[in-house]
Amino acid sequence: MTLFFSLQLRKPLVEKLRRERINSSIEQLKSLLGPDFLKQQSDSKLEKADILEMTVCFLTQLQQQNQQQRRLLNLVNKLQSSSEKNLMEADFSLLSSTVQTSITKEIRPVNSALWRPW
Repeated sequence: MTLFFSLQLRKPLVEKLRRERINSSIEQLKSLLGPDFLKQQSDSKLEKADILEMTVCFLTQLQQQNQQQRRLLNLVNKLQSSSEKNLMEADFSLLSSTVQTSITKEIRPVNSALWRPW
């Protein structure tokens, strides 16, 4: 019977601590939202549900921005990779033509008359 009595006394204390944790976390969320985001709400006191909804909205916006930035970064990387590939191909083409030209010059006979003893 004492165990039951002890649990009955402890339950309100545990519930109070749980509510304090929830309230503390909601206040932290409110402070993280920032004044610009909070100005969107009317001057009335924000309810906990309002703060939670605004936090969800804010996080959704951040997630969308993050996805857009990732897409943009992937596009930039593809363009950069493509540009580097094109530059390498152009460099190789230039090098190849330069080597070909120098080889051709070495193989060509000199434009002087051949010496013939007769």
